Amino acid sequence: MKKKTRIVLEVLSVVLILGVLLLAFRFNQEFKIQHEDMPKEEIPKLKIMDLESKTRPIAVMINNLGPARNYHSGLQEAYLIYEMIVEGGITRLMAVYKDVDVSKIGSIRSARPYYLDYVLENDALFVHWGYSEQALSDIRLLGISNLDGYYYEKSYFWRDKSLPIASEHRGFTNIENINKGIEALNYRKTSQSKPLLNYSVEPVALDQNEKALSAREIDIGYSKSVTTHYSYDEETKMYKRSVNQQPHTDYVSKNQYVFKNIITYQVPNENISGDVKGRQILKNIGKGEGYYISEGYAIPIQWEKRTRESKTIYRLLNGEELKVNDGNTFIQVQPTGEVLSIT
Repeated sequence: MKKKTRIVLEVLSVVLILGVLLLAFRFNQEFKIQHEDMPKEEIPKLKIMDLESKTRPIAVMINNLGPARNYHSGLQEAYLIYEMIVEGGITRLMAVYKDVDVSKIGSIRSARPYYLDYVLENDALFVHWGYSEQALSDIRLLGISNLDGYYYEKSYFWRDKSLPIASEHRGFTNIENINKGIEALNYRKTSQSKPLLNYSVEPVALDQNEKALSAREIDIGYSKSVTTHYSYDEETKMYKRSVNQQPHTDYVSKNQYVFKNIITYQVPNENISGDVKGRQILKNIGKGEGYYISEGYAIPIQWEKRTRESKTIYRLLNGEELKVNDGNTFIQVQPTGEVLSIT
């Protein structure tokens, strides 16, 4: 009798276990079906760049002399642009591109040594047309991957002979040609480096900062020859760029250049001793204060660049890392003592 009871109990136990397993299976199937039908929440992505992309950035040296500025092409597609002083009170730009296809970029001009510091902080390939002696020495010393129109004019660069300006201002290239040069010279195509700036998907509320200033009109002086101006467009929430009171426009599209973010700060500069052309030294390794400007407001910030290779770090005055709005950025490294007006 006891044996029969034990057998019955064992059978009931097996049946109970099977029943539990069956219920669990059915619940799991119903759960999967319900969740497969639900819309999946998408992770917000930046418009200015794909953070998952490992494509190596491309930094292009841009001629900003007055006659050449009228024929600037392809700058709107850059996600980051720098402006710094060079000899004679003029400036040059360096436009940085990533994962874009631009059919005409330029005009392209020669390298200066301190621009290499910003090539390095972006882990970029450097595109230029010629060099100063110090820049050439530093390119070799620092191992900068570069593509020089002086050597590759007929391969990856061209001169636009239709332009009514001097030959040295007619140099152009495009992303397709640059990529051909990268392939031919076996340069590294990928980068593990993080973006220079900390972009925010959500709008950055600068007006909530207790030190925020209204920033509708901005003047950034470089010398008696060059003043950069930005005017805020309330409708587009972008800044329209002008130079010396003239709209800064793209020669191909005919549109005025616009930017979401402006970062401006000042560093000392001086002539290189014995340089008859007056080429400059920029004392840009160090730290100081400046402004971050976006969506109609400016806030004071701190900047720090510890070495030529290291990224410039931008922080709020309380030490927190600066967050910038999703969009293209112009970094204005201005000579100390020049006019900065934010109204």
